[in-house]
Amino acid sequence: MSKPVDDVVSTVRTYIEAHRGAFLDDLAEWLRIPSVSAQPEHAADVARSADWLAAKLSDTGFPTCEIWPTAGAPAVFAEWPSEDPEAPTVLVYGHHDVQPAAREDGWDTDPFEPVIRGNRLHARGAADDKGQVFFHTLGVRAHLAATGRTAPSVHLKLLVEGEEESGSPHFRRLVEERAERLAADAVIVSDTGMWSEDTPTVCTGMRGLAECEIELFGPAQDIHSGSFGGAVPNPATAAARLVAALHDEHARVAVPGFYDGVTELTDRERELFAELPFDEEQWLRTARSTATHGEAGHTTLERVWARPTAEVNGIGGGYQGAGSKTIIPSSALVKLSFRLVAGQDPDHVEKAVRAWAADQVPAGVRHEITFGPATRPCLTPLDHPALQSVVRAMGRAFEQPIRYTREGGSGPAADLQEVLGAPVLFLGISVPSDGWHAPNEKVELDLLMKGVETAAHLWGDLAENWREPH
Repeated sequence: MSKPVDDVVSTVRTYIEAHRGAFLDDLAEWLRIPSVSAQPEHAADVARSADWLAAKLSDTGFPTCEIWPTAGAPAVFAEWPSEDPEAPTVLVYGHHDVQPAAREDGWDTDPFEPVIRGNRLHARGAADDKGQVFFHTLGVRAHLAATGRTAPSVHLKLLVEGEEESGSPHFRRLVEERAERLAADAVIVSDTGMWSEDTPTVCTGMRGLAECEIELFGPAQDIHSGSFGGAVPNPATAAARLVAALHDEHARVAVPGFYDGVTELTDRERELFAELPFDEEQWLRTARSTATHGEAGHTTLERVWARPTAEVNGIGGGYQGAGSKTIIPSSALVKLSFRLVAGQDPDHVEKAVRAWAADQVPAGVRHEITFGPATRPCLTPLDHPALQSVVRAMGRAFEQPIRYTREGGSGPAADLQEVLGAPVLFLGISVPSDGWHAPNEKVELDLLMKGVETAAHLWGDLAENWREPH
């Protein structure tokens, strides 16, 4: 017979408190490994980080722990089957590599020597993402202690990659090659955050990304503007007109077909966004801006979370030095990025942008457009039963209502959704002040323990309330 809810919550907390010190000691040991994937001189450290994690997951109780090599840095895979063959299968995603960090960047202490000040643990990777990966080790043990089980309520898998901070260049291929081993009914991404310490939230979606570079070519070389200006096309002018044509007067993207398939916000989602304690003036200060701007008819949060966008990331051409040089330049360059939302197909967007650019470029100017690899958007409906399990588990840990957000950025989670055909759910406890990618990165220890609690409650809730055919 299962224990009453209050008893389970109490047992989980007692177990976590009893093991908190050892858990933090282990986390500090992992944080001391400078697993910076972007710097070749740290390749051995990234490999050492993977070895360390695999060994620790084995100590936690995972019967299967493997290092999966890639053409770049290694990933870690672990699996712990449930004793119930009909239990759902859940895959937890995170990453063990970290951003570059050095004392001279503005750190108060060595970024790879963890320091606890007050109730905060400072170190590179404390929040992004080692701390949020590692809370699952104590969470699953607390789950077992509270339920009396010897294996999790769900078939539990972990995939912890080593190149997320370098753009995950080999991640999709790894997922495709290992799709059978990674097969899951749901994916939990623990590489995300909450609104604030006082407002716990769960993220329901992440935007996708498409990027391109457009080169425009006019004369075969720079030519005299007095002799030829006004009589031949200027590629720098063509670049400026191209950029000016990107949006209409309502700040909507003016590329024909760009909005095809967009999943519109529901009235309920807009209401939930509006419930968040959003301070637009504070947000503007964080953005180092003096005014908001964007698609008409939408709030700031809707624009950054749930609407597709087009941005000019760079534009150039012609003489850039001091003084004047009266030329018609031979070439110009525009860099664009497009954030995509659920329902948009990156391949369709690429075709639409290519056709639009061809229409904008005048005769006499040749253009070449190059797209990089795209990231697809992902979105889980509010009423999805697995999402509701995450919300209930967080609610038990935080003992207050859980609100909803989305993520304006992009990441590899969409590859998991697309390749595995499983919904992506976000479970993170980091807050904006944690300083991801910045000096003095930290994690709030109380929130880290709430992450442990949430994980401890989640597996039982999923097993009890959600059954999907395998």
